[in-house]
Amino acid sequence: MSLHHDKLFIGGEWVVPAGSDRFDVICPSTEERVGSVPAGTEVDIDRAVEAARRTFDAGEWSNRTPQERASTLARVGELITERADELAHLITTEMGAPIASALADQVQQPVGTIEYYVGLADTYPFEEQRTVGRPTTVVYEPIGVVAAIVPWNAPLRSIINKLAPALVAGCTVVAKPAPNTPLTAMVLGDLLLAAGVPKGVVSIIPGGREVGEHLVGHPGVDKIAFTGSTVAGRRIMSVAGANLTRVSLELGGKSAAIVLDDADFTDALKRLVPLAISNTGQACTAQTRMLVSRERHDEFVEALCAAVAKWPAGDPFHERTRTGPLVSQAQLDRVMGYLQIAKDEGTTVAIGGGRAPGFDKGFFVEPTVLTGVENSMRIAQEEIFGPVVCVIPYDDVDDAVRIANDSAYGLSGSVWTTDVARGVEVAKRMRTGQVRVNGAALATDAPFGGYKQSGIGREYGPEGLDSFLESKAIAAR
Repeated sequence: MSLHHDKLFIGGEWVVPAGSDRFDVICPSTEERVGSVPAGTEVDIDRAVEAARRTFDAGEWSNRTPQERASTLARVGELITERADELAHLITTEMGAPIASALADQVQQPVGTIEYYVGLADTYPFEEQRTVGRPTTVVYEPIGVVAAIVPWNAPLRSIINKLAPALVAGCTVVAKPAPNTPLTAMVLGDLLLAAGVPKGVVSIIPGGREVGEHLVGHPGVDKIAFTGSTVAGRRIMSVAGANLTRVSLELGGKSAAIVLDDADFTDALKRLVPLAISNTGQACTAQTRMLVSRERHDEFVEALCAAVAKWPAGDPFHERTRTGPLVSQAQLDRVMGYLQIAKDEGTTVAIGGGRAPGFDKGFFVEPTVLTGVENSMRIAQEEIFGPVVCVIPYDDVDDAVRIANDSAYGLSGSVWTTDVARGVEVAKRMRTGQVRVNGAALATDAPFGGYKQSGIGREYGPEGLDSFLESKAIAAR
């Protein structure tokens, strides 16, 4: 697998880019330059949108049946599976995810998403009858040209979350991967070709913010599907508003884990710690605010530190490593900056708190537990995107729910208890898009998305397909 690319995937073909600039890919664990790709330009975006528009308007993809489109998508999933180990290694190389989680969470999980949408093509009501008053046919049609803008923390999964439902819907797609993790997306271009996705249906153009903004504001784009920071999401909404372009935004989080007094800490932390610091804390759903009663606070902190100690930073290419490096020097600087903020705010470092020892190179930071945290502190309100956990005490369950909801975000959350029915009742009071009681896994067809500043719209499930469709009512006599 080549890690150096000279062409861009535009309109389903590998073509020479309009510009000469390039993005270097730096391995987070070695700080070595391991690959490079052309930097997309506004001219490249224009070419890609033109190809997507032309193909969509001609009906070359959209006029196929959902089952026909799903059959091609299924082949993409098969090809990803055939190269699963290779792709996992590539993800670890470009963004530092521990190899075991890269395989399970960032390669195999996207295949599951593809398989779900392939199956949904057979059961989704693309046409239905409404009969109240007068008979009317409602048809659901592809929304058109989609701009899919994805982040670096899950480079394959994030693009598949958008590409799979968009293709089943009949849309054409211009995808912009993050400039520091473009390699997986470039391989995906080869897989799309091999699977028989027609020309013009998908383009993949790595680009920076200016190129991304040009794509967002392009009059030829009908919908923007974005995953990334809330700050970027606000800007996208602003730019998209000029054309009234549809948007779905999967944004940041500062999720709360409410640990009730009856919880078994040792058992709970086996599942809670992974939800907090897996992918080195670089996950929008990370359970980074842990809420525990004042009566059991010290006991919980002791158990939490013992559990976190089992997640030391290590070589991400080792099968047993749980915590790898952060993605970049910039991200390391960000996390270290927040640790300084925590110190300035008067919190206490219970474990971790600095650069991980034993590494001459690499963007490694220690998994960290902070105590003495008040929910009003920046460390508790702002998304850090690193393996940093805040422990916040509460007085009673009502206080815990109040603290959990006292956030600009509302993406994820959890409740931990031996009384599952009580846990579900607490979960219903949390203003957030998903809640795991005792870390229970969510159904494959469950919607994913956030309240408040955590986003607009949903991915996964039928809701994920809904967002790539327009509804049309037809009455005849």
